[in-house]
Amino acid sequence: MKIAIVGATGEVGRMMITCLEESNVEVAELELFASQRSEGSMLYYNDNPIKVQTLTEKALCKHYDYVFFSAGAGIAKTFAPIAAQASEVIIDNSSGFRQDKGIPLIVPAVNGDLLSGYNGIIANPNCSTTQIVIPLAVLDKLFGLNQIIVSTYQSVSGSGHQGVATLLNQRKGSTDKSIYPHIIDLNVIPQIGGFLDSGYSQEEEKMSFESCKILRKPELKVSVTTVRVPVIYGHSATVYAQFDKTVNLAKAEKALSEAASLVYYQNSYVTPLDLGNSNDSHVCRLRTGCDSKSVNFWNVGHNVRLGAAANAVDIFKLHAQYSGRI
Repeated sequence: MKIAIVGATGEVGRMMITCLEESNVEVAELELFASQRSEGSMLYYNDNPIKVQTLTEKALCKHYDYVFFSAGAGIAKTFAPIAAQASEVIIDNSSGFRQDKGIPLIVPAVNGDLLSGYNGIIANPNCSTTQIVIPLAVLDKLFGLNQIIVSTYQSVSGSGHQGVATLLNQRKGSTDKSIYPHIIDLNVIPQIGGFLDSGYSQEEEKMSFESCKILRKPELKVSVTTVRVPVIYGHSATVYAQFDKTVNLAKAEKALSEAASLVYYQNSYVTPLDLGNSNDSHVCRLRTGCDSKSVNFWNVGHNVRLGAAANAVDIFKLHAQYSGRI
């Protein structure tokens, strides 16, 4: 297969290369693209050096089986449609196409069936959305999900390399706020993205919309509060879920324990530091909520892996299986 990665020198782009290596899928040709300042730099795939090229319209007129985008919504909006004219499948990690009705927003463990027979642009969801919908889909099948209230605790790597650098510099004494509205070291900031007229932030609106779209429940009631915390990798969330049916906790635990892309902890809990290189959604502290038709749980996922690169590669693998490429 011929594959291209746009935005290859960024943190998620580099992780896409790593996740492709870990997938053990044979790649006949891999080309890497980034901005002009990265032209000529060298990255490695299975110990083989690959020179980074400058992204141009002409470059994407070449045919690839799969093109991964991890370069922001503006770049994706400009270049993904061009790539889609020459290549079968474009997997975009940005927010550029997530709300388009005709473009599937995919978490393979939840709605991967939508990939069967599909060619074109595919949207990769918001990192926090990805990790919560995996357990919610399992519980929805059992009890009929109708409402969720979510609070997130999102690491600085969700802001990219600059977020990590900002925290590390502040840990050394810097008072430069950089990309954040407040100091993030030894602090939490209840704002991710700009505020909308509704009072919700852009990140909160994304999670609300995307959860309904991925779970295929447009009537689902969703309220989200997103918070930036001084953690480098790993997003956490508290999830309160309300259902149509009475929840049987034993049945819920069994289903979560057996679900794909999910690790369930019955008698312990997990923190971001425990994640390592996991590509799974981690669930613990499952308990009854305000009544017998509700539950609370704690959810942790690696935002650069599960929340971005690994989910994109899982989309690629499942589509390739459906299309007979692997």
